[in-house]
Amino acid sequence: MSGNLNARQDEQVTTVMAAIGLLLTSTLGDTTYVSMKGYSKLQIIIGIADGTTVTGSTITLKQATAVAGTGEKALAFTRMLANTDYAASKTMVETAVTSNTFTTQTTNSKDSLYIIEVDADDLDVANGFDCVRVDGTGHAATSGRGAFVLYNLIGARYTGAAALTD
Repeated sequence: MSGNLNARQDEQVTTVMAAIGLLLTSTLGDTTYVSMKGYSKLQIIIGIADGTTVTGSTITLKQATAVAGTGEKALAFTRMLANTDYAASKTMVETAVTSNTFTTQTTNSKDSLYIIEVDADDLDVANGFDCVRVDGTGHAATSGRGAFVLYNLIGARYTGAAALTD
């Protein structure tokens, strides 16, 4: 799969805002599901602007058979890109993920950025799993500006592929 440099980006990528301006904790960390049925790859971007008294968010991925969360179960992943002090450097560092989860940074007043990529083949497609979401728990940041989770669905398998419907 390669992008067409002569086409507009919005013609090649479907972007979905999964969460914005909240702490990734308990049910607030249950972001929107997207369907990968019509796409080959999902890029997940997580941005966090912490205040003080920071507690990192534990990030996992979930898969389901429908965007309503039907049959939800864990989705395995082993790597991500991280920048735990975005103000100091714009460099993303490839980071190994252990046991399909990682915790965001815990230093006060730091902005951090995380990127996870999911191939459609990573899902349990044999059993009808084609939907994905980020699950965040435990985040606290007094006076923090919260977080955002953005999904970029890439490689539409057909014209008009829908991301928010089954």
